[in-house]
Amino acid sequence: MHPYIPHLLEDIANAYRKKSKEEFPKPQTIEEHFEEIENWIAQDPPKTFGDYCGLKAEDFPPSNQLSDDDMKIVCKAFNKMMSSWNLDIDLPENLPIPISYWMTVDTLNQKTSIVNHGFMTFDYCSGSPDGCIFKEYCPCIDRLKDLPKDFDLDFGDEELTS
Repeated sequence: MHPYIPHLLEDIANAYRKKSKEEFPKPQTIEEHFEEIENWIAQDPPKTFGDYCGLKAEDFPPSNQLSDDDMKIVCKAFNKMMSSWNLDIDLPENLPIPISYWMTVDTLNQKTSIVNHGFMTFDYCSGSPDGCIFKEYCPCIDRLKDLPKDFDLDFGDEELTS
């Protein structure tokens, strides 16, 4: 194990969200709940995940300085910590660990909202393998193989009618 990993795991453990009862007021009415959703949709998040949890991406060693096992340990601890903030990250299962590690750590640089109910997901999938950040690991590649060869994915600007 890289000598820095225990320190990093301690920092991750200290970044867990400390929850208090006052922090989780439930909406009083369905209207207030929908207002909360509308506000979330209308506004760009003001802070990055790192701003909330106190970690900085630059404090994590580059993947080329760590073994695959070290990166797996860090990702597992990091994902558990993210869960305490009602956050997760959606990555393809076949993604190599150095890429998973880098993308997981990079969530610290991403603006996000912290919700008290449900989860927010860092999702990098566009639904199409064309220009996908995951390249050959894009999960959509396998899904598209099942479509008929003459299936048209370009719906254009036409409205779909029944």
